[in-house]
Amino acid sequence: MAPGEHTLREIMSQPEVWEEALAAFDPQNQLLQSWLESGAFDHVIVTGCGSTYYLALTAARLLRQAGCHALACPASELLLHRNSIRVPGHHCLLLTVSRSGTTSETVRAQHHFKHYSHEPVVTVTCDSGSPLATDADLPVAIDAAQEVSVAQTRSFTSMLVAAQQLAALIAGQYLAASRPLPAFCRHLLDRYGDLAQSLGEDKAIKKFFFLGSDALYGIACEAMLKMKEMSLSYSEAYHTLEFRHGPMSLVGEDSLVIGLISPEAAKQEVRVLDEMADMGAKVLAIAQTHVENHQCVRLPADLPPWSTPVLHLPVLQLLAYHRAIFNGCDPDNPQQLTAVVTLHDI
Repeated sequence: MAPGEHTLREIMSQPEVWEEALAAFDPQNQLLQSWLESGAFDHVIVTGCGSTYYLALTAARLLRQAGCHALACPASELLLHRNSIRVPGHHCLLLTVSRSGTTSETVRAQHHFKHYSHEPVVTVTCDSGSPLATDADLPVAIDAAQEVSVAQTRSFTSMLVAAQQLAALIAGQYLAASRPLPAFCRHLLDRYGDLAQSLGEDKAIKKFFFLGSDALYGIACEAMLKMKEMSLSYSEAYHTLEFRHGPMSLVGEDSLVIGLISPEAAKQEVRVLDEMADMGAKVLAIAQTHVENHQCVRLPADLPPWSTPVLHLPVLQLLAYHRAIFNGCDPDNPQQLTAVVTLHDI
């Protein structure tokens, strides 16, 4: 079997698996709606580890955009420092996210939350028989998204599709507006696959910088992690305008700067990309509008903003895959990593 064969298949299978993710969320709408109407919670804590902590960052921002008080934290922080996470006087809902549903910190954090608070728990996972799913008040399980590869690709995006639906439900949005997502994912993979390969195989590029703001910062972090895990490349993620405040000193002709452009701040964020190009960097923009003077992955403009964060990732996952193969790495089995982190003393 060729190195990375599982990873590539899992990346390319995302359109079909996103259909499963949308279907997995639908049966839970009624219970979630009843919680909202009864005032069962007025605050959401979103937690996970590694990739799913980055997913939590995006989910929390989407929930806040929906008008819900929400924060994201690593599961270890919720477990070991819960008194500085909980907001006094609020009724909380805990949203846990884990591909396997067995990650030690997340399982223990959820158990402690239920023991001490007796408040509702929603779990998004890729294993319906896992401890997290069976212990949750409301499990959203996308079994079809499970992977052979260690690095998360379709599992991450499928769980994010479900989290986006949750935020949209809380906001009273029209959920069916997200139905075109799988088709748009296929379009992006087909149209920009060659671009991802050419950048991944560009030997002049030694550093990768991923920039994103608001809900897209968590996506930038996840893209950074994929590049590190799969290809062992120098890769960093920053809030877009914060990049000017020191980190841009690392930028030069050996750099690829990738900007995840938010509609609300497109003018300011594109200006940062312009400045990085002036410093000699190659630049890639991912945006819902045309970005002049730079290579651009064009996202559909007619989707609601809450449904678009997930679309920024598939092409960047392909970029990491191609860089891994170029570097002689096996993205199916990243160095020193396992699919599930188990800690016996947590």
